[in-house]
Amino acid sequence: MRVGIARVGDGHRGAEHGSRTIPAGAGCSEAEHGSGTVLAVVLGFVVMICMAAALTLAQAMAMAHRAASAADLAALAGADAARGLTTGDPCVVASETAARHGASLSACTAGEGGIVEIRTELDRGAVFGTATGRSRAGPPP
Repeated sequence: MRVGIARVGDGHRGAEHGSRTIPAGAGCSEAEHGSGTVLAVVLGFVVMICMAAALTLAQAMAMAHRAASAADLAALAGADAARGLTTGDPCVVASETAARHGASLSACTAGEGGIVEIRTELDRGAVFGTATGRSRAGPPP
């Protein structure tokens, strides 16, 4: 009884690679050559586009935070001027403070009781347009 012995010419074609036999015709066709390279290039471009989008959004967030902090500081400076703690017109003091932080004052309202409302714009370096900030400050309650 002969079990598990294959002879040359009995229909088992293939090449021995290590411990497995690769049957004839199991390789890739000519049309598939280089498809892995194309896939790798496409995936590389997708990763680069995602990174560019993430960096652009991070820049927009940073600019919005800078505009908001300039508005906060300008409102505090304007409120101090409105209460008489510093000299000068509240809106002028707020404008100077915003300018020191790279923003421009787009609106300023000095109300009763030393309350100052400020709007700032930070237009340099923003990809999506102008970053704005809004703040309100006054005396402690």
